[in-house]
Amino acid sequence: MLPHSAPITPASIASEARALEAELARIPAEAAITLLAGRYRGRIALVSAFGAESAVLLHMVARADPALPVLFLDTGKLFAETLTFRDRLVQQLGLRDVRSIPPDPAALAARDPFGGLWAFNPDACCTLRKVEPLAAALAPFAVWMNGRKRAHGSTRSALPLAEATEDGKLKVNPLAAWDGDAVEAWRVAHGLPAHPLAGLGYASIGCRTCTSPVAAGEATRAGRWRGTGKTECGIHIPQPAPNGDTDNRTA
Repeated sequence: MLPHSAPITPASIASEARALEAELARIPAEAAITLLAGRYRGRIALVSAFGAESAVLLHMVARADPALPVLFLDTGKLFAETLTFRDRLVQQLGLRDVRSIPPDPAALAARDPFGGLWAFNPDACCTLRKVEPLAAALAPFAVWMNGRKRAHGSTRSALPLAEATEDGKLKVNPLAAWDGDAVEAWRVAHGLPAHPLAGLGYASIGCRTCTSPVAAGEATRAGRWRGTGKTECGIHIPQPAPNGDTDNRTA
């Protein structure tokens, strides 16, 4: 394990991720978040979509450090209910540094001037509205947390607690081992609000243009980009390495 004040460098990132994985595996999720918030203070952010399961991780972060930066990708295509839910949670939890990250206006004008890119090239739309804005917003940080879980299935079934990304950051998935029942039990026990769309069958909530309710027995993320074969926005999939080859690490 690197000294707590040591910079995280490409040479050390893989070993740091392995050591952090072993350390976090021994403690409960909330203790893990408290540890991370203290150890990497000033160098860590949470990325949250304020979606169906987001309240639990946001609650744990708020209890550990309400000033920890929370990065929220405001794509311009979100449900109004998500924006209302965000504002309610920010107030209720006392979060003090929630940053709404919009797409670059010049990039939008050049690549999606009429707002319909999602309909014929959803990968390009996600890159424009999510992947690129997040990469810029994460530039000052060495470590970032997110709410992915193994129970989401597909590419997430073997999700580690901590991983090294190809751009030399630590990415931490503190609720990786949690399932939907555990999330709901925490939400109810702590009086956290449900997303307004959760009761309407929206188990995973992204942009309004590419999200639909799921039926009984369907996977949690079945309503995302339904019928397209697309399962991820691009934030959490391997990106091309500088030499043009695909980096096979989960990003």
